[in-house]
Amino acid sequence: MAPSDAQKRRKRAGTLDRIEADPNHHLTGGFRPQTPLNVRAAMPTPVARHGSNSPWSTKSAGFWADLKSLRWVVVPESSLKLLLIGVVLWANWQLLAPYVAKGVANPFEPLLFISHRVPGSTEEDPRYQKGWFDLVFIAYNIIFWSFVRQSFLIYVCKPTARYFGIRKEAKIDRFGEQAYATAYFLVMGSWGLRVMSQLPTWWYRTEHFWIDYPHWDMQPELKRYYLMQAAYWCHQFLVLVLKLEKPRKDYQELVAHHFVTLWLIGWSYLINLTRIGNAVYVSMDVPDTFLGLSKVLNYIQYDKTKIAVFTVLLATWSYFRHYLNIVMLWSVWTQFDLMPETSKRWEPKDGVWLVWWMKYQIFAPIFLLQLLNLFWYFLILRIAYRALHQGSKTTDDRSDDEGDDEPANEKDD
Repeated sequence: MAPSDAQKRRKRAGTLDRIEADPNHHLTGGFRPQTPLNVRAAMPTPVARHGSNSPWSTKSAGFWADLKSLRWVVVPESSLKLLLIGVVLWANWQLLAPYVAKGVANPFEPLLFISHRVPGSTEEDPRYQKGWFDLVFIAYNIIFWSFVRQSFLIYVCKPTARYFGIRKEAKIDRFGEQAYATAYFLVMGSWGLRVMSQLPTWWYRTEHFWIDYPHWDMQPELKRYYLMQAAYWCHQFLVLVLKLEKPRKDYQELVAHHFVTLWLIGWSYLINLTRIGNAVYVSMDVPDTFLGLSKVLNYIQYDKTKIAVFTVLLATWSYFRHYLNIVMLWSVWTQFDLMPETSKRWEPKDGVWLVWWMKYQIFAPIFLLQLLNLFWYFLILRIAYRALHQGSKTTDDRSDDEGDDEPANEKDD
């Protein structure tokens, strides 16, 4: 017998309730009431966390061992050594080439600097195009983001968490992940705004996504920004696949989000749509700054400040992730034909790719992001609604991480 509409509604409500109450959900978990920092909470019998013998321990097993086992991803000393190898090779070539290989370009330069300058572009207005050496730059900066992330987590976030009275390792990990995300999105959101201010697309003048297409010659800062974003998201996908962070209950949602993001990054760069790519980045990074900051404040129980930041989050998320996202979707649907008629063809050698059906290929990933954003937006609104109508508990016998695998002797002091 088919379930009734009432049964279906109860099932959906139950699913949403479980998500909202899930301490491991990447969005809602960080907003759950926290165990007071001065209270020793009773802990369930847990499974021991990864020790130094774990393949993802942050303790080095030696540079070559870390290199072969991919442990350099989590050991900042090893990722730093990899970065320094590139710097030393570049510097040695710069010093010795005038004597042994005069006039030969430094082969290590693509590791550290953007490549493929447009021939004939002036010093006053240098321009760059895409090319194969961009992959080398991205690969090197995946190592860079590994070093930055792990150094920030180990040497900044852990001491900060302990300063604020957080003692449980699982909670320290969660605090660190959100603090790192806040720092990253603050920097990249600000950089993205600066880059957009130098483009005709400021502030979301969407007709310039298409006018004078193809936009294959990039300002150096736009190219550097785009490739650094690409390296970060490739690194985050590596973190997700290797499960360097404990998988959350919304693991599939996060995989979908990362996949769509990489699809947007790669495809927009390939087909010379970096202007709309920059606009999408900004629409995501600015509200994510306040999302991460709200969670950080919840962990350290700055409740009044958290409420103020959460209010800003609601406003920025609504405007950037929904209104501006819809503005961009509308532009794809209605302004696509503003490009020159000569560009409406598939000729990669001429830098043009936008035949008629490409409109739908561009529309699809932005629309998928909007669907994911709407799902998370609904969860945020539920949190706000329940806080207003039911009030938020100031104490709770479970923190957002209690129940994670944790050594039995770890207590909040």
